[in-house]
Amino acid sequence: MNVLFLTLLEFNSIEDRTIYTDLMREFRNNGHMVYIISPIERRHREETHIVEENHSKILKLKIGNIQKTNIVEKGITTLRIEPVFIKAIKRYFSDVKFDLVLYSTPPITFCNAIEYVKKRDNARTYLLLKDIFPQNSIDIGLLSKSGVKGILYRHFRKKEKKLYVISDRIGCMSPANVRYVLEHNPEVSADKVEVCPNSVDPIDRSCTPEERRGIRVKYQLPLNKKIFVYGGNLGKPQGVPFLMECLKKQHFDDVFFLIVGNGTEYSKLKQFMDNEAPGNVMLLQSLPKEDYDKMIGSCDVGMIFLDYRFTIPNFPSRLLSYMQAKLPVLCVTDPNTDIGTIAEENEFGNQCYSNDVGGFIKTVGKINADLTKMGQNGYDFLLRDYTVEKAYHIIMK
Repeated sequence: MNVLFLTLLEFNSIEDRTIYTDLMREFRNNGHMVYIISPIERRHREETHIVEENHSKILKLKIGNIQKTNIVEKGITTLRIEPVFIKAIKRYFSDVKFDLVLYSTPPITFCNAIEYVKKRDNARTYLLLKDIFPQNSIDIGLLSKSGVKGILYRHFRKKEKKLYVISDRIGCMSPANVRYVLEHNPEVSADKVEVCPNSVDPIDRSCTPEERRGIRVKYQLPLNKKIFVYGGNLGKPQGVPFLMECLKKQHFDDVFFLIVGNGTEYSKLKQFMDNEAPGNVMLLQSLPKEDYDKMIGSCDVGMIFLDYRFTIPNFPSRLLSYMQAKLPVLCVTDPNTDIGTIAEENEFGNQCYSNDVGGFIKTVGKINADLTKMGQNGYDFLLRDYTVEKAYHIIMK
């Protein structure tokens, strides 16, 4: 079977370890030929080319700049994505008959490219729904339903609805996501929406006591405190102002908070650290991936933060990093996501709401259970429910 995966993420090798490359390898390892279209932004000064690996081809497609650029260039590039992708499919894959087209949100701007391949090859289409846009931008104030931003909202909402229509199946991250899609899109048939969770090719990333001590010494982390770690993007979806308020109000003697990440809100957090200088908090902007993975494993509890204003049920994939490191998780979220409920019901985490500083401090203080057992529960749950092998079988079904 020939599988086409469309993405705006940068793929350099199918051997990389991400939720998408892991899934593509699972298809390849089951005997399918995998084709990936992944962009190169103009700033990198590379021309379009193909990377060929064992039973896979990655078309590195030159596009305009879309990340870390001004809103005008980002908008123009976004609007031109579909014709550029269609032209590339015609030029580079004209002799390939695709049986399955896979794509994820974000973005929602591949509709015409998906529709082109579906009609040309009579292909099946499967949406990996990782992001419910544009409603997520409405929730945190980036878009509105009126004024100029309202015009953008209606344009993207129309695209979103079309994406659901042309998808033969919609794989959602959790049961709450399935319910949301069906409740807010009554024209979508219930039999085409299912749970296909974030998944990985699992690796045990837990640390031995010696490795744990070595990492903590290397980064000057306390050896005798319980370390709560947040690793990942620091943007508006994470509700960074609430995180800062929590760090300001807590006064634990036996707990240390480690924040590792970057994003649009990083500067606010850095300013907070410079001004407040909390003694039991460390902020790191970035680390090499190998060091980052080891650092996560050297901590005690992984944290997830989501802005309380979200009405859509986000389900951050960083949960998988904590589970592979055998860390219990603290989910500090809005009431619409089910990530905290799943963690508590399966005894690998706790939850509190991201509008209640007192609730956060109370929850941190009461996490005195057997952390090793909770972490193992999470790892066992990962092996049972969040592997690419399971996701592969869901899609193939």
